[in-house]
Amino acid sequence: MAGQRDISREHPAFRTEGLTKTYGSGGAAVHALRGVDLEIPTGEMVVLLGPSGSGKSTLLNILGGLDRPSSGRAWFEGQQLTSMNDTQLTRYRRDHVGFVFQFYNLMPSLNALENVELVTEIASDPMTAAEALDIVGLKDRQTHFPSEMSGGEQQRVAIARAIAKRPTVLFCDEPTGALDSTTGRAVLRVLRDVNENLGTTVLIVTHAAATADMAHRVIHFADGAIRETVVNKTRLSPEEIAW
Repeated sequence: MAGQRDISREHPAFRTEGLTKTYGSGGAAVHALRGVDLEIPTGEMVVLLGPSGSGKSTLLNILGGLDRPSSGRAWFEGQQLTSMNDTQLTRYRRDHVGFVFQFYNLMPSLNALENVELVTEIASDPMTAAEALDIVGLKDRQTHFPSEMSGGEQQRVAIARAIAKRPTVLFCDEPTGALDSTTGRAVLRVLRDVNENLGTTVLIVTHAAATADMAHRVIHFADGAIRETVVNKTRLSPEEIAW
């Protein structure tokens, strides 16, 4: 694999103070986040765990620079995300963030290599598309199209696309939600390897409680707020996770 990121420990990867997000107004208002305070250390794998509608994906979108809070502040490595303008947020996403979603978002007319090259063409210091596919175990599937690949393989292409630009942080929103146990474990194995071997901070949003057992830290969400944060003293491997 590529060399591990030279991680600075001066600042946490993320910190938030009083983060809120409200959609709508009056009696129809939906309070997606209700005053979230958290700190995520650099280089950890963190699971944001909770039921649908608990606010975890809203938090992920704000930390990823895809959305803005209604109030409160958020920092990435000491830089205040919530004071950035649109151009600065675009640059932040381009230079520091990789996204992996539940439904792969691959271009069906492009093969695996070409799908990854979509990112490497715009990144400032990317690895090659072939190297990224090798990292996720798809060295021999570079010329295959999405329709010729399993769901697990398509998700690994999506991960390769996300890591090819060497992101500081990788955001994963229900990355195994559409997969069976065998392919889901394979995807989690890749995410673990990206965290451990590349030094990438990995945030995984999920409602699958078993996934939490492989994380350094588990943040439990309910009703737009953090209910509990648990640091795992012992972590399971993806192969040991009950599905």
